[in-house]
Amino acid sequence: MDEIVLMSAPEVAAIPVTECGEELVDVRHGGSLLVDVRKQDPADAFAYLRVGVLDRLLEAQAMLPRGLRLLYVEGYRPPSLQRTYFEEYAGQLRADHPEWHADQVHSAASRYVSPPDIAPHSAGAAVDLTLANADGRELDLGTRMNADPEESAGACYTHALDISEEARANRELLGSVLTAAGLVNYPTEWWHWSYGDRYWALVTGKATALYGPKEV
Repeated sequence: MDEIVLMSAPEVAAIPVTECGEELVDVRHGGSLLVDVRKQDPADAFAYLRVGVLDRLLEAQAMLPRGLRLLYVEGYRPPSLQRTYFEEYAGQLRADHPEWHADQVHSAASRYVSPPDIAPHSAGAAVDLTLANADGRELDLGTRMNADPEESAGACYTHALDISEEARANRELLGSVLTAAGLVNYPTEWWHWSYGDRYWALVTGKATALYGPKEV
């Protein structure tokens, strides 16, 4: 897994943002996506994405075999909430590894929660999602969504080897349609996909990101 570029890497932060001004929209309008409420917040921010990201999700869903759908769990995350998530996980790592210096904690935390200043979720550019059948039942993708590297013994990494053949096939299917629609995966989290953010720009070789952090 050493070849993975983490969200905290300097080359990610170095990507400039040329904000395109695209609006955030509620993915529940139209009813085209299955929307799970496990990450619903009081302001319903979780259900919002940039228009360009939503369009690509619908394009990806149309490529799935009959009887399968994308199950949307979380999109936009206010910067203040992102900061809370990052600091909580970093604090947990500091407690578990008191010998780590600050840079180690920051880097390790970014495997699971993006640093607040570059977080794709806070730009409305990232989505956490999985696959479900026609009845809305989640398919097996090897771990629960949002399992951290410690809990899952690394099985949350997209290309983890220690998962079942069924889970691997489902991850490959999810990845194939989302990649074809133009999204990129954060390799430490099989469920995290984005478009238009700094990480997407780095992976795809774009000179700038389209979306920067946004307050709603």
